[in-house]
Amino acid sequence: MGGERDTAPSAPGRAEPGEAVPGGRLLISCRDRPGIVAAVSSFLHESGANIVRSDQHSTDPAGGHFFMRMEFTVAPGFEERGLARAFQDQVASRFEMRWRVHRAGERKRVAILVSRHDHCLLDLLWRWRSGELDMDLGLVCSNHPDLERDVRSFGLPFAHVPMTAETRAGAEAKLLERLAGGFDLIVLARYMQILSGRFLDAVGAPLINIHHSFLPAFAGADPHRRARERGVKIIGATAHYVTEEVDAGPIIEQDVVRVSHAHDGRDLERLGRDIERAVLARAVGWHVEDRVLVHENRTVVFSD
Repeated sequence: MGGERDTAPSAPGRAEPGEAVPGGRLLISCRDRPGIVAAVSSFLHESGANIVRSDQHSTDPAGGHFFMRMEFTVAPGFEERGLARAFQDQVASRFEMRWRVHRAGERKRVAILVSRHDHCLLDLLWRWRSGELDMDLGLVCSNHPDLERDVRSFGLPFAHVPMTAETRAGAEAKLLERLAGGFDLIVLARYMQILSGRFLDAVGAPLINIHHSFLPAFAGADPHRRARERGVKIIGATAHYVTEEVDAGPIIEQDVVRVSHAHDGRDLERLGRDIERAVLARAVGWHVEDRVLVHENRTVVFSD
């Protein structure tokens, strides 16, 4: 995967104390072998960049897969043209890397799909408004009109696109008119519809979903009642990327909370909502900060 920017360095200036310093995030995956970190670090140094954070992981140093995330800054006056081409020619091609680079300060454009459950949606909206989630939220779409007033109270546009099994094709076409090409990420904040493979291919952005249990346990309707009937001692939530196979995409984040025989069905639902909010918010936050790398059907997450 190539970088998004064509950039080549010239002699950088010097930043004054307290002056805003531009920079970026570089994400890399490739077969592990000696020299990768040295090559990347040397390239950035020679290009006038300063590495301020570096995280890496190898599945096996002897021929496994290598993952790296670097944050770097550059001094004011740095010329970006050609940097991506130079990195591809000098480093990425030699190590057969899949890589991408994102300029710091460029927020990802995010849309949310939701049905009637409002807890994940409202939590994301609050975190976005408070600045906790570093993203540009542009649209909320729902297959029900119930949450329009709440969404508009945050100053956001709301689109009602009804969807049933019989109208799915037409509804997905309407969603694509609003979403395709306009967003970098789509979040399913308890959107209770299955999206087709055709939609996923056409929308042009990854989708993150929140599931109300550790997958695949208690999938389907009324999970908390069935969990209580089984006498479970923990309930949890899973955030994952969406694939055509339902609830089988790469998992980004999971968490649990302990429960006991003293909790009734309403208690489990309340605790379930709490953990769903937290898990989804963490997954979205890590994605928009370029902390997630996908390899096959697994993720490497460089969280704090």
